[in-house]
Amino acid sequence: MKVDLAFAVALFSMASLSFAEEAQGVKITRIGTQPTVKAPSENFTGTARIDSRFMGTSPARVGGATVTFEPGARTAWHTHPLGQTLIVTAGVGLVQHWNGPIQEIKQGDIVWIPPGVKHWHGAVPTTAMAHIAIAESLDGKAVDWMEKVSDIQYGGQSK
Repeated sequence: MKVDLAFAVALFSMASLSFAEEAQGVKITRIGTQPTVKAPSENFTGTARIDSRFMGTSPARVGGATVTFEPGARTAWHTHPLGQTLIVTAGVGLVQHWNGPIQEIKQGDIVWIPPGVKHWHGAVPTTAMAHIAIAESLDGKAVDWMEKVSDIQYGGQSK
């Protein structure tokens, strides 16, 4: 019985040590520890805020942030070398790829933009929209910014 108990204690200790070592590798970024950043005007029209930025450490290459768009705010045209995923967390927004239709997106929708596809996204004119944007970097670059979406392009949406 003593041998079985000692063996069980040794196994539990090893399992606990293994769990503790794995837990040390987990990174938690606590809410409120990063300042909200105003989205740069050279890449956005209107007011947008960027929160909860994250970037994986090598060999991971995923990164992203939560972006909140005030009504009418939007990104400039841009592409991502390995594509982008948007997870709409609040409100109503719009997304369009070059020469494609403007599509409405709502809370709970998940949008996949394939690699190299020129696109923009933002809020509808009357309602704010927030999404989590996730993209991978290729050779250290996750996005290629282009010209701004004109008011005429943005206004082409269906009402």
